[in-house]
Amino acid sequence: MNRSNRRTFLKSSAAIGAGVLLSGTRASGRVIGANDRLRIAVAGVNGRGGSHIDGWLAQENVEIAYLIDPDKNVLGRKLEQVQQRSAGRFTTKGVADVREALDDPTLDAISIATPNHWHSLMTIWAAQAGKHVYVEKPMSHDVGEGRIAVAAQKKYGVVIQHGTQNRSNAHIAGVHEAIQAGKWGPLKISYGYCCKPRGSIGTEPIGNPPAELDWNLWRGPASIDQFHANYVHYDWHWFWKTGNGDLNNQGTHQLDIARWALDPSLTHPVRAMAIGGRFKWDDQGETPNTMFGIAEYPNGQWVFFNVRNVNYSGYQRQVENEYYFADGGKIVRDHYYAAGSSEGEPIKVEPGKVTPGGNWTSFISACRAGDPDMANGNVYDAHYGCVLGHLINNSYRLGKKVPFNAKAGQFGDNKDAYEHFMKLHEVMHEGVGIPEDSAEYTVGPWLTFDPETETHTGDFAEEANQLLKDANRPGFEVPTVDSV
Repeated sequence: MNRSNRRTFLKSSAAIGAGVLLSGTRASGRVIGANDRLRIAVAGVNGRGGSHIDGWLAQENVEIAYLIDPDKNVLGRKLEQVQQRSAGRFTTKGVADVREALDDPTLDAISIATPNHWHSLMTIWAAQAGKHVYVEKPMSHDVGEGRIAVAAQKKYGVVIQHGTQNRSNAHIAGVHEAIQAGKWGPLKISYGYCCKPRGSIGTEPIGNPPAELDWNLWRGPASIDQFHANYVHYDWHWFWKTGNGDLNNQGTHQLDIARWALDPSLTHPVRAMAIGGRFKWDDQGETPNTMFGIAEYPNGQWVFFNVRNVNYSGYQRQVENEYYFADGGKIVRDHYYAAGSSEGEPIKVEPGKVTPGGNWTSFISACRAGDPDMANGNVYDAHYGCVLGHLINNSYRLGKKVPFNAKAGQFGDNKDAYEHFMKLHEVMHEGVGIPEDSAEYTVGPWLTFDPETETHTGDFAEEANQLLKDANRPGFEVPTVDSV
């Protein structure tokens, strides 16, 4: 479904008049007008949740009605802070279970900053309850969850905005509009980097969860039984059942930007693969700390992606995007380099189309207008960007070990892919100091993908399709598309 068709559908499904909104399909009868207070709940208040709290406190006529967290100590601290900062403007209730907040007919929206494995289920439950959703990246923990979140948005007509703040950046939007208009010729490769130093998480023993943590609610839909301290409160990112590695953690921002630059008619890639490893750390984590991933789209455009977390002397931090054009020109760090030139010129573009006010204000504006397509990073943008990362990750998860050397990267006749893989390999070999053949890469297979059915085809389809949807714990099942 293209953007104009989505806009037509979403506007009709919202069934609204100018400036007012019935709060959800299972309507409570609340009408949100420009002068009415919008009541929002924040789920997951540690870490990134603190930024959500700051964002909503800065909005005019917005009330933080609930804080939601399964850790009593974290919840208590944040609740006290919000009550002090609100200075009597409103009263905030603290609860452990998101369903208690969603049952409140006077609640208008929910803001989700929980671990990844909760993102889609909370989004779906909120849509079913008629609440608008601001959900941190990645919106989905796997492909199937994202598909169902899209179905929920279609059915209930709520606003869903993804926590990819760059979608509110008018300059980036303008660059992409210029690329898509052909200003620098056909785009060949859209490249993202998530290269930020991290360290080993060590190994924590299996044991009992702390008394202040509701372990049942923390796990929610994640099919895990045993507790260890590396889950709580940040390093869950590096385990497959709760996180998605840095590719779909910090990398979700740069994946989204990379996909955003492609032809706007595209949805998903038709094939993807990855090569990488978890080098040096010898710890409990499962996800790679080094990865080169690539994905090809139906029109022949590519997304390349580079994850590099192992620190070393001279580490080059890169959390950014680059664009490579068919004639050999490129955009690097907001400078255009013509083919064969080492002299870049600052790019000049008109601001692109975004809902103004930044990520927090744009969401509130979309809620008040009753227009899901006003979201800077709507449910479709979220789904397509997240699936790109999931497919690359799934290739890695199905990979086989090969010796660490330059021959490990097998990209057929794709010379661009080999060139960029070799840049990463040289960093790991010469910078990090991994000797040739003394370690191993994990080399994933090429996974082919049908963008219409959102399933794998061809070689490795059986194994890859098993990774499209995680099993869920009883009581926290993500519904099917048909039952959402």
